[in-house]
Amino acid sequence: MRVKRDESLPQAAFLLAFDLRKGRLADRGELGYLLRAAALAELLVAGNLTDDAGRARAVVAPVDPGPLQAAVWEQIANSPPRSWRQWIRKDRAGAFRLVRDELAAARLIRVERRRVLLFPVERITPRKPYLSRRLAERVSRAASGGRPANRLDRDVRILAALAAAARLKMMPPEREQRHHGRRRIEQLSEPVEPVATALRGNVQDAQAGEG
Repeated sequence: MRVKRDESLPQAAFLLAFDLRKGRLADRGELGYLLRAAALAELLVAGNLTDDAGRARAVVAPVDPGPLQAAVWEQIANSPPRSWRQWIRKDRAGAFRLVRDELAAARLIRVERRRVLLFPVERITPRKPYLSRRLAERVSRAASGGRPANRLDRDVRILAALAAAARLKMMPPEREQRHHGRRRIEQLSEPVEPVATALRGNVQDAQAGEG
């Protein structure tokens, strides 16, 4: 599900987080977790990382990775084994900046900075809102069912799984999902199950005031 064929999962996840009615990011508090998880998921399905008893292990360096994917892989390759949850929590602000700057350079978002009472304020808006809208529609359809999960575009499938785990506002709350809805998310998550599970736990802790 790439907006452009060279667009990464973290970039798509960033675009997915926009509330187009308000013209701003709707889930900025959870976005750092989501971006780190998207980078990990992309590296996992590409075979650059593997799951080793609940821990991320570097296998082979990615070819021509984006800035966030490169940073995440280097961190894992040069560190003792750590859980997926630890890697999702690490340097979330840095992940946000890297993906924000990529999208700004590609002219997919506009970043405006000013000061209010001496404090810096940053406003980020989509330059092409229709891209976020189409993306949200495809991810919502994937989550709601219809086509078998294994017949979906891989990126759409993964984004839907991660969006549900991150509790993006565009997705139905877990308490409102019926059993088949939860089962659908489990099916979508299968290719990146350790990442999706870790993301869900981190976001739950953060929203409960523990993260």
